[in-house]
Amino acid sequence: MKPVDEQLKIIRRGTEEVISVPELKEKLSRKKPLVVKAGFDPSAPDIHLGHTVLLRKMKHFQDLGHEVNFLIGDFTGRIGDPSGRSKTRKQLTEEEVEENAKTYKKQIFKILDRDRTKVVFNSEWCLKLGTEGVFDLSSRYTVARMLERDDFLNRYKKKAPISIMEFLYPLLQGYDSVVMKADVELGGTDQKFNLLVARDLQRSYGLEPQVIITMPILEGLDGVDKMSKSLNNYIGISEPPEEMFGKLMSVSDELMWRYYELLTDVDHRAVKADVESGKAHPKEVKAELAKYIVTEYHGGHKAEKAGKNFEAVFAKKEIPEEIPEFFIEQDKIGIVDLMRETGFAASGSEARRLIAQNAVSIDGEKIRDEKARITPDKKGKILKVGKRKFGRILKA
Repeated sequence: MKPVDEQLKIIRRGTEEVISVPELKEKLSRKKPLVVKAGFDPSAPDIHLGHTVLLRKMKHFQDLGHEVNFLIGDFTGRIGDPSGRSKTRKQLTEEEVEENAKTYKKQIFKILDRDRTKVVFNSEWCLKLGTEGVFDLSSRYTVARMLERDDFLNRYKKKAPISIMEFLYPLLQGYDSVVMKADVELGGTDQKFNLLVARDLQRSYGLEPQVIITMPILEGLDGVDKMSKSLNNYIGISEPPEEMFGKLMSVSDELMWRYYELLTDVDHRAVKADVESGKAHPKEVKAELAKYIVTEYHGGHKAEKAGKNFEAVFAKKEIPEEIPEFFIEQDKIGIVDLMRETGFAASGSEARRLIAQNAVSIDGEKIRDEKARITPDKKGKILKVGKRKFGRILKA
């Protein structure tokens, strides 16, 4: 293993808070692999770059020789984490949790080493608790301590409902750390309360408390709200390379440094110094960021190709080298139906909205009439939707 100070430097990069550094230093000095835990509620299985902030930190521990546990909260996921919630969350069914868990397992190994990652499910021990176990666990924490949590306190003051089951969530998450004898637990800043509960519970069970490491919440493409699929400001790690590259090039120059720090292992301070001194242009540096991230999830060849396509489309106003072809049997087809048939719009309403936004063109000509009809031919017409979707429309 690397010397303690070197490990600390790698571990602390990009972190929000470590509770506490002296404790972590002491654990690392024992020169044996630490049990590192991060829990994932399987309610949103499509992993985006916001999730990878935590996964990358897990990878750092993994590369340093520590035992990384990817905990899928298949039991607690049926309750739903109340963190940051202003109202009670809808319960997931057992089938929904199981399906979401499968999706997570398919995606995490784009980042973590499959052979060195322990994937565990907390139903393994939570189902065995029984009534007596739940009574015992509940007796180790007070309602007063629970109400120290901001979201619970705010809901209590507003007389908004808080279910007893929601109180159980942080206790069960903490119990995970007890069973796993976790040395370190990772989580987002919104998880701090739950992670502190785990420390208290470990002490209550006579164990050494875990070190807490919280990671920042990554802002989405808008640079304002956290990255979220529901806000449509996200970059999914399974998105096509061209889509990822284009989205990354759309972030602001200011947000770019945040992405460098949290999504890469590049020395972003040195890169930023080059930009500030005039040695490098922000656009070139942003393109390097996009290539780095796309390479991580799709490989270098596809990243290089995505970069060239981006340059052709946005700098040289050209059509990408390879675009999908769609064969249409009709002599004429309405533009709305065409966009749905090609998959460039999920619904007629989305197609009409894109047309109203002047985001649709055929052979470079903007389509402004949602009732426009297109005549496919053997040569092929180029349909463009938004900034990055291209298709060749051919007569079948």
